[in-house]
Amino acid sequence: MRAVGFTECGGPEEMRVLELPEPHAGPGQVRIKVAAAGVNPSDVGLRSGYLKQFFPEVFPQAEVYVVGWDAAGVIDEVGEGVRPELAVGTEAIAMLNPYLAGRGVQAEYVVVDEKTVVRAPKGADLTAASTLLMNALNARTGLDALQLAPGATVAVTGAAGAVGGYAVELAKAEGLTVIADAAEKDRDLVAGFGADHVLERGDGFAGQVRELFPDGVDAVIDAAGMDDAVAPAVRDGGSIVTFRGFTGSTDRGVRWNPVWVTDRLQDTAAMEALRDQAESGVLSLRVAATFPFEQAAEAHRLLEVGGVRGRLVLLF
Repeated sequence: MRAVGFTECGGPEEMRVLELPEPHAGPGQVRIKVAAAGVNPSDVGLRSGYLKQFFPEVFPQAEVYVVGWDAAGVIDEVGEGVRPELAVGTEAIAMLNPYLAGRGVQAEYVVVDEKTVVRAPKGADLTAASTLLMNALNARTGLDALQLAPGATVAVTGAAGAVGGYAVELAKAEGLTVIADAAEKDRDLVAGFGADHVLERGDGFAGQVRELFPDGVDAVIDAAGMDDAVAPAVRDGGSIVTFRGFTGSTDRGVRWNPVWVTDRLQDTAAMEALRDQAESGVLSLRVAATFPFEQAAEAHRLLEVGGVRGRLVLLF
């Protein structure tokens, strides 16, 4: 079986095609013949070694590391005890934590726990479907941490990105007033997600929010990783969601909520709900570019340059 990964940390050139034993489904598992797998920033962080300095435990002893969090394909093996809708021949989307044993989903075949796989969205091809779960589940987890009532105000940074864009769409679906940031070239894109106010991206974002809402907004979803710079946008006693473990400090009763998608990898109900929202058009499936899996290094180079809107996808 061919897979995409690395044997040593380094630049994009370390990404290569690996020959690995073909896995098979055991009890409570399904095997997916992968058609497409998304490339996420965390893949770059793993390959470069950047994440190793903060999370040495994510690098288990292994000769090779296969990256990739989410993939789409066709179920071709089913183990005992798997729920009936995950039958052989079903188009499916799935998640797998690449930190475990150094094995992610960027391979011709992947075996996953049945709790981490759901039917693919109807009407979407597998390339587009592969872009949903990792980023939408991240955004969903952030919104759930805030526990905002309809009518509340939430500011979203990094709104043109994959997580930020889903945060805007999910927030609007729940009746929230959304203030989002965007570069000039991305204003129409972010407005199309449903943002009520689109402000200039950058260090002045918090000040612009205060001009609109002098007391501050109820909450911030900091998908751009602005950290302390975004804190002035939130009201006294409000909340801020972060995605990289950052926890700031304020003297205004502001609650910081670092969230981790790894906490929801077996939340089948949440994945099914996101799938249904993609089917109904609430959530947008955005493919920025596709690459044959043999060109994974090129995808990593493009992602490192920045400015990607949507998700890069490897095709198998």
